[in-house]
Formats: sequence, C-alpha cells, structure tokens
Amino acid sequence: MASIKDVAAEAGLSVATVSRVLNGHPSVSADARTRVLAAVEALGYRPNAVARSLRTDTTRTLGLVISDVLNPYFTELARSVEEEARALGYSVIIGNADERPDLQDHHVTTLLDRRIDGLLVSPTDGGSPRMLEAARAGTPMVFVDRWIPGVDVPVVRSDGREAVRDLVAHLYGLGHRRLAIIAGPAATTTGRERVDAFREALAAYGLDLPGAYIGQGDFQAGSGRRVTEGFLDLPEPPEVVFAADNLMALGALDAVRARGLRVPEDIALAAFDDVRWFVHTDPPVTAIAQPTGELGRAAVRALVDRIEGRPGESVTLPARLVVRRSCGERGPTRPPSPSPTRSPSPAQSPSPVRRSTS
Repeated sequence: MASIKDVAAEAGLSVATVSRVLNGHPSVSADARTRVLAAVEALGYRPNAVARSLRTDTTRTLGLVISDVLNPYFTELARSVEEEARALGYSVIIGNADERPDLQDHHVTTLLDRRIDGLLVSPTDGGSPRMLEAARAGTPMVFVDRWIPGVDVPVVRSDGREAVRDLVAHLYGLGHRRLAIIAGPAATTTGRERVDAFREALAAYGLDLPGAYIGQGDFQAGSGRRVTEGFLDLPEPPEVVFAADNLMALGALDAVRARGLRVPEDIALAAFDDVRWFVHTDPPVTAIAQPTGELGRAAVRALVDRIEGRPGESVTLPARLVVRRSCGERGPTRPPSPSPTRSPSPAQSPSPVRRSTS
C-alpha cells in the first residue's frame, strides 16, 4: 500500500507539501496540487483516516442510532441519512438499538469512542443515560423521528396530526363509528402523540375512544397481533383497527386472517407509517405516509450545521394520508364535516355491520 512518502516521491515534492494538498491548505500552488492529485491517482493512495483525525480533530464520520433496523421505516431513514451524509463528505456508522435503552447506550458509547463528529439518534423509551449525558455535554447531536422533551437538541420529525384527522374523516365518511388503536410505547413521544391525535380527531366527530379500544403495543408485529386478538374477543369488536406503526399493522393483519375474517368486509385496517409492501397486500393498506427521505436528509444537514459551528434548526414536515382499499370503498372527495352527535359506547353500540366492496 502506497504511503504519503511514495506520493511525495512520485510528485517530486516534499512530504509537507503533499500533506498540505491532502488537507486542503490554501497556500499550495495550483501546479503542486495537480502533481499531488496525479500521484495519488497513479499510486492508488488512500489517506489513513485515523491518523488524519488525530491531526485535524475530525473524522468526517457521523453516528446514527436507530430504534429498530428491521422496521422498514427506519431502514429507509438510514438509507437517506447515508446518502445525504455521503453527498456532504461524511461517512455513517449505524447502530441498532432494537427498542432497548441498554443497547442504545452501548452504541452511543462505541460511536463516541470512535471519535465520530456528530450523532443522530431516534431515542428509544425516554432516552438512555449515556445518550442524555452526551447531549448535555455538548456533543453535536440531532434527534430524528422521536425526541426527548426538555433536552436541548434539534429535532427533525414529521407531524401526523392533520393526516390522522384526514384518516378519521375518511373512516367516518365510510360509515365506521367504532374505531380502535394499537398504540406504540407510552414512553416514546411518537407513541403518545399518535394516540392523542387519534383521540382528538375522533372527538371532532363526536366519537369516543374507550379504554377497551386502546391496545398497548411496542412497535413490533407480535404486539399488533396480540392486541388485535384482544379487540376481536370484545363483546362489541371495533369496526376499524388503526395501528400506530407498520409492523403492528402487519401483526393485526395476521390476527384477522387467523380468525378467518376478511379486510375490509369484516374489519377495516389502517396504519401509521406507509411502506412499499402495503400496496402488495390484499387488500392494499390505507396508511399515513411520513416524508422519510426528506427527514433523513434534513437531519444530516442539521447535524452538519452543528458540527461546523452553525445553529442546527429543528424541522417538522407534514405526513399525509394515502387511501387504499383496506377500510372499504373510497369516501367522498371532500371529507365530511364533523358531527356534534356522539356515538354510543362499545357496550351500547349495535353489532358491527359487515360491508362488502365490489
């Protein structure tokens, strides 16, 4: 493997001049720069990143700790982060917390030990001690998708409240009145926010969200199946199950089919977090889509701003409803106006009306 001395010999220049060229020093002449770059290309020279970091106190490397690498949403987010970082001259090291605070701490510690320049985190639970310590110590950091209230770190996320209102309007227009939700972990901001948005949207149409229609999940498929089985065992099952993420929606679909029921004829299904394979299910799943690629790119830009001494700004982007066939036939083009009339509670409601869509 070629060394910097080999490059200097090839270019006919001193090692110091070669070093200045490689580090972008402005005092180097155009002729010297051309000769060094030609020598680098001829020899296939690659600078030692570790040695360079010791000289410049930067590694041009970002850390990304995501909540669950098996979740398609986070997989797409990681891809957009890597692409934007590469475009800005940075590499990315990814750690999967698997929704566990202890693993999150492990990855944060490992990444900081490797002298990353900055850290992107989608906090699991309410955070983890090492991550909070790093944030409060001034480590360049940005929260993406989830955040921790009270921690002074830029947050890049989507706002799904308007999309949830659009979903409830769509369901109401289809005649659905008993709507249930599979919630994410209450310790996460996204888990709490989606339940609150759903409850508020239902209230605008005079609909209740009884405790029996709130199932506690963990953003994993198994919990979606378990919660949906509980809904189906109720004396008055819901007409619609809204899963607060795509994996829980998959579990819900498994539970419905295991009972020999049909979507949407026997029970409707919707999800937060649209994914590519939702169009390939039968029927395709109605979902709230987050601008995942834009979120990843915006998070990288905010982090690089922090690294380079500029104030990184928080960014909030709107989510949107994507209507497919899993809730029944399409409603009217314009959502119906909220009704002040409250619906009966599950105990008072008539038996579900089964619908067919031809």
